[in-house]
Amino acid sequence: MRRRIRFLTYNVHSCFGIDRKLDPARISAVINECRPDIIALQEVDVGRARSGGIDQAHMIATHLQMEAQFHPALHLEDEKYGDAVLTALPMRLVKAAALPSSGEPRGALWVEIDLADVKLQVIVTHLGLRGSERLRQATTLLGPGWLGAVEEGSRVLLAGDLNATARSTTYRLLARQLRDVQLLTKTKPRPTFPSRLPFLRIDHVLIGEGIGVAACNVHNSALARVASDHLPLLAELDVDLQTDERKRCETIEDNAP
Repeated sequence: MRRRIRFLTYNVHSCFGIDRKLDPARISAVINECRPDIIALQEVDVGRARSGGIDQAHMIATHLQMEAQFHPALHLEDEKYGDAVLTALPMRLVKAAALPSSGEPRGALWVEIDLADVKLQVIVTHLGLRGSERLRQATTLLGPGWLGAVEEGSRVLLAGDLNATARSTTYRLLARQLRDVQLLTKTKPRPTFPSRLPFLRIDHVLIGEGIGVAACNVHNSALARVASDHLPLLAELDVDLQTDERKRCETIEDNAP
């Protein structure tokens, strides 16, 4: 009673590669190499002059034959910049809001993805550069307006560029309530930034109860190493489709005389 989901988180650097070339199609090609079911994107431009005024979330989703939800952490007149979730699975927006920021504005996007018997709650974010700022943002995400509002027994996933290594206070705070997918496999955790010669593990997928990890890897193809300044992180997740109520009913039936 589990469903295998391929989940990808990727900071796309506004679709500018390390060669300074603007190429959303190249980003789409990197994502397509990973064959994900659900994608969390950070640093997505929508209507920005620097990237030709295009809607990158919609363009990438169209390339992949998916739908997109987008939230602008930064919104200046018609120019937007923020986070997105893409999938071909049934999806609805739960919440999109700003996070407390002292530097560049940051936000988070929460969608619910329908896996038939259960709903997968996905929150994508891109945390700030300052340690104190990240800590306030992580505390907010753990609070009553975000993860604290998720119903007990729900399948929960938090992903994105957290700008936080495993030694940071922010990471440790989040890891007290959620599990790091890179630590749940037999392979050694791998860094994601910078893409050419990565040495920082700052892109994360963190999961709650009812989700197992079959595999996790940093996708470092030749195309990925040039398409953005981050490498994508891909996790193969096994989502438990049995709710606690169903499990209790089955236990009662099994024990019935």
